Amino acid sequence: MDFELSVDQVALREAASNLLDGTCPIGRVREVAATERHVDDALWAAMSEQGWPAVESAVEDGGLGLGMVEVAVLGEQLGSHLAPVPFAGTVVAQGALASAISRGALDAATGLGDSDAGTWARRLASGEAIGAVAWSRRADAVRARRDGEGTWRLTGRSDPVVDGPQADVVVVFAQSDDGPAVLALAPDDDARPSAEPAMDNTRSLGWLTLDDRQAVWLGDDRAADVVLDRAVAAVCAEMLGAADVVLAMTVQYAKDRVQFGRAIGGFQAVKHRCADMLVDVEGMRSAAYYAAWAVGAGDPEASAAASTAKVWCSDAARRVMASGLQVHGGIGFTWEHDLHLFLKRSQLDQVSFGDAAHHRERIAAILRARAEAGLPVF
Repeated sequence: MDFELSVDQVALREAASNLLDGTCPIGRVREVAATERHVDDALWAAMSEQGWPAVESAVEDGGLGLGMVEVAVLGEQLGSHLAPVPFAGTVVAQGALASAISRGALDAATGLGDSDAGTWARRLASGEAIGAVAWSRRADAVRARRDGEGTWRLTGRSDPVVDGPQADVVVVFAQSDDGPAVLALAPDDDARPSAEPAMDNTRSLGWLTLDDRQAVWLGDDRAADVVLDRAVAAVCAEMLGAADVVLAMTVQYAKDRVQFGRAIGGFQAVKHRCADMLVDVEGMRSAAYYAAWAVGAGDPEASAAASTAKVWCSDAARRVMASGLQVHGGIGFTWEHDLHLFLKRSQLDQVSFGDAAHHRERIAAILRARAEAGLPVF
């Protein structure tokens, strides 16, 4: 079996890299990080023009007609360039709306804020609108209920939402009377999360506080699992991209930095650290792309694959960043060096949509259910 990217996927990766090399140098990232919005609108417009937000939309609908693996290809490049754009949240939110409409769980004409669900799905795919995903580790952090008129309403406070302060549509995980569910809302200025101070200034972050806010139903626990798996796969790809750059940056520094009359890369301890970083990065690559394939293909192992990738990528990214700092020494801690930008980006990704501990618990629950049903664990 061939696990390599296809010719078309490699071409997509090269095109994405070329675009980001020209429009998202590290100096530009620093400029955007210093702004209040933390979003590079010019880069987002360029990406939208090339159809990135519509990567999974059908060709007849103006999309690229590709899949989750291609989302991961783009996500890896965005992570390697620290691109300050709301790509993952927009793609996942668009996919959640489009899936609910195609399944019949949501009528495209259903009102959602000042428009309807079908229009929002198209606007998200075109990049005219920004999407975000509000997930909470505590399942009942947000409660969903139906009022006397049959309208769904949300109450509670989610975990911090990446790109929430700029989002036009937010997909929300909530607890209904029948169990976990996923809904969508179009926040107005009162409901939109306010930007909070965060270590990672390449993205905005805010709490989503809901007080009996109207929303539309996207699906039950099965739909929620799919949305979570997609979000996790996208985040893992971004972590991979950042870790790969830090590996390359560290190896180059080890070749250039001279101590005791020789490059520090010649010392055994430094060699071993760099070798361990390579093992971690390649493990991240295998886990992240297998998860993206499984999620995109609707494989029965998709949730287990996504959680496995989140566990490995979160732990491995933390080790890679720590080793990068150790090899760089004091300079790696300075504001002027770019390493800290990758470190902070990675730290946020490591806890987004559940940290490694949460996903170990999720894997255990999946395997336990199989064992209790008399099915093979593997």
